[in-house]
Amino acid sequence: MIIRKGQKSDLSKIMDMYSSCIKGMLNNGIDQWDKSYPNEKIIASDIASKTYYIAENKGNIIGGINIDQKQDKSYLNINWEDQSKSYLVVHRLAVKEEFWNKKIGKMLMLFAEQLVQERRLRSIRLDTYSGNPKAMKFYRKLGYKELGEIDLKPNKNKYHCFEKIIK
Repeated sequence: MIIRKGQKSDLSKIMDMYSSCIKGMLNNGIDQWDKSYPNEKIIASDIASKTYYIAENKGNIIGGINIDQKQDKSYLNINWEDQSKSYLVVHRLAVKEEFWNKKIGKMLMLFAEQLVQERRLRSIRLDTYSGNPKAMKFYRKLGYKELGEIDLKPNKNKYHCFEKIIK
């Protein structure tokens, strides 16, 4: 498996990967994402910004992640441990359903942590849906600390903000 920057030519395969992930989430009672998010326009923008990375196995896109410094304005209400502006923010981490439990998500997160080190930054921030207990457990297991919650979508459960200081 390799991790590389996503290309414009990868877009339809990336969207197929998200469709698989969303289907799996819905089958597990997790209504975090749907056909409206994440959508092709958002992923195309991530790719154009050169902040979208894919996990590829034998030519198949099996996972994806956007890693940048953009955070929702509601993040300003969180008391982050890293008060410097030296962080990366993880968005839209997804793995094709048939590759769940194969440590692809963990590899993508370790890749994000490596980017923090290479760029001499200090931390990673992210949020995850409170209605997704698997994701909440996943981030805690990787050493991310829960620092509060935000409302990203009206009529949905809250989103929990996590941070990890990278040494």
